[in-house]
Amino acid sequence: MKPEFFDRSVLSRQLWEFRREFVWVGIFSLIANVLMLTPTIYMLQLYGRVMKSGSELTLLMVTMFLVLFYAVMAFAEWLRSRIMVRAGVRLDEALNSLVFKASFEAYLNQTRRNVTEAFSDLTNIRQFLTSNGIIAFFDTPWTPIYIAVIFLLSPFLGFLSILFAVIQLGVTWQTHRLSVREIEKAAESGNDSYRYVQSKLRNIEPIHAMGMGGNLRKQWFILHDASLAAAESSLDRQHRQQSFAKFVRYSMQSLTLGAGAFLVIDGKMPVGSMIAANVLMSKALQPLDLVVATWKPFVQARTAFMRLEKLFEDFPERLAGAKHQDPFGEIRLEGLTATVEGRQTPILDSITTMFPAGKVTVVLGPSGSGKSTLARCIVGVWPQRTGQVLIDGEPVESWDRMELGPHIGYLPQDVELFEGSIAENIARFAEIDSVKVIEAAKSTGIHEMILRLPRGYDTPIGEAGGMLSGGQRQRLGLARALYGKPAIIVLDEPNANLDDAGERSLLEAVKNLRKEGKTVILVTHRPSVLAVADLVVLMQGGGIVRCGARDEVLAAMRAESAKNA
Repeated sequence: MKPEFFDRSVLSRQLWEFRREFVWVGIFSLIANVLMLTPTIYMLQLYGRVMKSGSELTLLMVTMFLVLFYAVMAFAEWLRSRIMVRAGVRLDEALNSLVFKASFEAYLNQTRRNVTEAFSDLTNIRQFLTSNGIIAFFDTPWTPIYIAVIFLLSPFLGFLSILFAVIQLGVTWQTHRLSVREIEKAAESGNDSYRYVQSKLRNIEPIHAMGMGGNLRKQWFILHDASLAAAESSLDRQHRQQSFAKFVRYSMQSLTLGAGAFLVIDGKMPVGSMIAANVLMSKALQPLDLVVATWKPFVQARTAFMRLEKLFEDFPERLAGAKHQDPFGEIRLEGLTATVEGRQTPILDSITTMFPAGKVTVVLGPSGSGKSTLARCIVGVWPQRTGQVLIDGEPVESWDRMELGPHIGYLPQDVELFEGSIAENIARFAEIDSVKVIEAAKSTGIHEMILRLPRGYDTPIGEAGGMLSGGQRQRLGLARALYGKPAIIVLDEPNANLDDAGERSLLEAVKNLRKEGKTVILVTHRPSVLAVADLVVLMQGGGIVRCGARDEVLAAMRAESAKNA
């Protein structure tokens, strides 16, 4: 029967899949720990049978068995370590896709959590599963067995070993109680400092140009100093606890030896049993000492486990959407309202309209009217919204994103390119179809520019397309949006960084898309694109104030302007 813990989350259920590996590790731990008694038995034989008989053959045979048992013990320890390494790798392979998807969705939902931390959390869990720390938890249950053997040698030393084990457990609990919060606080402070630097490096040019580095550095120093203080406090406490635990263990070993010597002097124990009992005491307490030494990785792995559980709970794996036919391109919005955290009024307020298939619709409006948010809602990347976005009558959420993606072309207001070649970026990092790549590049007028680059379409563009100008990045992003001739193309300020030649190429591309029956939505504040519009949507204050055929809307706008003049 499955324990409740292994059914509480995706992560714990995945661990349950490795129960067979854990059982085998337990079996090999049994073998290794039983054979840990080998040196004890060897000493008893030396001080007993061998010394009394004076037989060299007996000594040879006992020593051969000793070496054999040591070899089996080493082999068992290697096997259990190998199993845990393989289990850690398989756990990573089973979860990395879920972590990627959940982190992707968390970032898309604009959560405040550090989504890249999830990958570190998965690494922490895998590393703990493949470390000596997890092995210590398999060895710890054997402490009572060693103590039982000590009882067979001497009841007095047996009770003494129980007392020492209780003290060691107390030290372990004290280590957990005092250090767990310190470790978590130090890790969180370090993450805050790291996140601050990462966010500023993404905007390094204006920071450098306007001399903001000094002011931002002061803010970072505050975070970094807090991180250093937390790390120092955490490490001080950990080292203090580890040193105390080492003092306790060494003291207990020596006291055990002293107590055994007292029994030998009193004639109640032979010398061999005294030495054997001391070795057993060391073996009995060693796992507990290792638990103390590896407590920090354990706490980090536990914290990582809980964070991943929370991530999977907040962003569960979505079932694949129903299969659809290729979209025709009709888009309807029904009561669409978009909000953002920290703002009282909605960005979009109860918008209901339709974008007919095969038509070019231009969305106009002043800054802050909600044009870009509307574009993001249409392509399904704005999380905080109510109402419906329907593609061919089906909610956009019902489409499998991998199925719908090739039929959507989207150029955001801030063009984001990715490290790789020009061809890879245009082809959306799918398998490159050279004919489609060149066709998309020609449609945006950048084919000749690409050919002039050192390696043509294979030219690496650097991180975020840093080697390209703003206009080149815009046109390359446009080519990516048009790759494969998708049915729906949403372009947000596509001419923001274009020169006259680039804008002519854009208008020509839109005309060709209309001829091919594509649905094009152009978000802009520049009137030049109105020449290719079939419909115009005028937005203001998060709502639509006018919507209809281009000439009708423009005539109404001119009439209203003349009336207010």
